Amino acid sequence: MSWHDDFDDDEFAERRQSRAPGSKWRPVRRVAAIVGVVVGAVALVVGAVFAVNVIGIATNPGGFAAPDAYGPGVAMPQMTTPPTADPGEQLATGDTDPAEEPTGLSGSKLAPMPSVDPEWLASVSDATGIPKRALSAYALAHVMIAEEDAECGLDWATIAAIGAVESDHGRHGDSKLDSNGNAQPPIIGPALDGGADVAKIDDTDDGEFDGDTKWDRAVGPMQFIPSTWQKWGSDGDGDGVADPNQIDDAALSTARYLCESGEMTNSEGWRAAVFSYNHDNDYVDKIATVALEFADSID
Repeated sequence: MSWHDDFDDDEFAERRQSRAPGSKWRPVRRVAAIVGVVVGAVALVVGAVFAVNVIGIATNPGGFAAPDAYGPGVAMPQMTTPPTADPGEQLATGDTDPAEEPTGLSGSKLAPMPSVDPEWLASVSDATGIPKRALSAYALAHVMIAEEDAECGLDWATIAAIGAVESDHGRHGDSKLDSNGNAQPPIIGPALDGGADVAKIDDTDDGEFDGDTKWDRAVGPMQFIPSTWQKWGSDGDGDGVADPNQIDDAALSTARYLCESGEMTNSEGWRAAVFSYNHDNDYVDKIATVALEFADSID
């Protein structure tokens, strides 16, 4: 769902710690070789996934006009700590081996987590207004998904646009991201009870993620509904768990979800992927507009 019913371009110009085991972070093997490479043309226009809007849902987004593509795509974020291990298999949420020791950001006995170059972060954050902690998560998701699914063509600008529209990069209401990327307090959307232009979704997680045992609610910076998180929840920060309120986990999960729809290297494919995220064409246009602004700001 989108927190902002009325989209305002100026809004982006200015401005539970409850953990669940989930799919493990899969290290990227060839980061050093692809740093700085443009991963391909990424057109803007699509629709989303955890979607709670039921008004105007369409089954075929292909017939809707797409905003102009935002050029040849944005370059791969610059990394300073390339991982060294081969990617592992993604585990479904709840399938982590309890005997397995989690991989942390520090002190890991497995592959080291990659980190985004500080100069790149500072420069792009200044240009776009995206907070560094959130931008780091979007950049890592870009690099990871490029390794996992090179044909997808998803980049950080699209992921960041979704983060902006869904929660202002984890800053909705009184929330903010802490240094570990956790939204504090957790971001929980309204009950999906069928009223006020939201879908009616009965509880699917017994309140595990959203604290509601009657209705589902969208959760975290990228606003996943619990049933979607149970399928797509990923461990983006390497701590061995997948948490929808942790920005690295949420960004990687978003990337994997979008790329499941197919290639996003043309307008039709891009729009179809975003539409799968939120079945609302106005939402798709919002994401396109914001992603275009981010991409243009670093040209």
